Amino acid sequence: MKGLNDDCEHFEIFPPGHLYSSKQGGFKRWYNPPWFSEVIPSVPYDPLALRKAFEKAVIKRLMTDVPFGVLLSGGLDSSLVAAVTVRHLAGTKAAKRWGTKLHSFCVGLEQDGIDAIEDVIYHTETYDVTTIRASTPMFLMSRKIKSLGVKMVISGEGSDEIFGGYLYFHKAPNKEELHRETCQKIKALHQYDCLRANKATSAWGLEARVPFLDKEFINEAMSIDPEWKMIRPDLGRIEKWVLRKAFDDEEQPFLPKHILYRQKEQFSDGVGYSWIDGLKAHAESNVTDKMMSNAKFIYPHNTPTTKEAYCYRMIFERFFPQNSAILTVPGGPSVACSTAKAVEWDAQWSGNLDPSGRAALGVHLSAYEQEHLPATILTGTSKKPRMIEVAAPGVAIES
Repeated sequence: MKGLNDDCEHFEIFPPGHLYSSKQGGFKRWYNPPWFSEVIPSVPYDPLALRKAFEKAVIKRLMTDVPFGVLLSGGLDSSLVAAVTVRHLAGTKAAKRWGTKLHSFCVGLEQDGIDAIEDVIYHTETYDVTTIRASTPMFLMSRKIKSLGVKMVISGEGSDEIFGGYLYFHKAPNKEELHRETCQKIKALHQYDCLRANKATSAWGLEARVPFLDKEFINEAMSIDPEWKMIRPDLGRIEKWVLRKAFDDEEQPFLPKHILYRQKEQFSDGVGYSWIDGLKAHAESNVTDKMMSNAKFIYPHNTPTTKEAYCYRMIFERFFPQNSAILTVPGGPSVACSTAKAVEWDAQWSGNLDPSGRAALGVHLSAYEQEHLPATILTGTSKKPRMIEVAAPGVAIES
């Protein structure tokens, strides 16, 4: 968008999976996978087939002649990517020559993170709160990774959308609603997690590859009867149970049990709760109550509802003042990364619209306390916390 900003009066998102026909005068979809219609699938769950499909997707993305790495946050998705990668490379010429090197990065978000916000918004071309929260540490890590000589990284985006991994899926009322929500989340990835993974890395000339979004793997995963994806504590099924079970190999374990079955943590939260609270405190010092009271007049489209959102919107419109640019960013109510439709799953959520996973009250192990909601969520105010450095580990497997 930044390349069009100075020369075009009007521009819009080129939708993924489409081509443009000048003869027909519009977009035409060429990518029509079976799940796109959102018809409820009925294929029985086959853990071995799912595992093989994912291994194939990872191996396909290992074709390269440049130094590469795997982004490892310590969560389930990136850990599975790393485990499959290491297992496949074991004994190869690349492994014998280079070995496996683990680089742990400590990103000082207290100063570097806040200072990078404007650059992050410029490069990611969004004012979406969750995207900016998560893009900032990824942007800083990408700079460090590129300085190591690594030119390509494999990352774990897409899993939560495919398997209903976000914590708000605990409240999915039935398998039909869950399946439709996952379809909607996948369709919107180009405006959220894929936008972050692509632009935060490419800002430094780093290529990101995402095996969970392999077309064949998506077709395999989205053909499973969504009843198997329903979160059922009474049956021992937590979020993304079908993926966890597929890699729960007792004889040749891919991951330790405590990682394979750990609770989902959004990347925007996982980099450190103090980072999120610090962003809110920073916005509190830059956006006044009077500015918030006039927000609906200044920003009638996607009106900011928190001071943090208002702060990002101000920066965005300095770089991209055109109305066309503003319309490229999605909006609407959301809880813990949900769509607006999923907010209806729980009556509490309508007054608790925060993109953090901690907003999934009664689900997240570190959920916001009810008595703190008016201060930390509804008005966006809080006492300014002391920021800490957040460790963001990443494994670089050079070849």
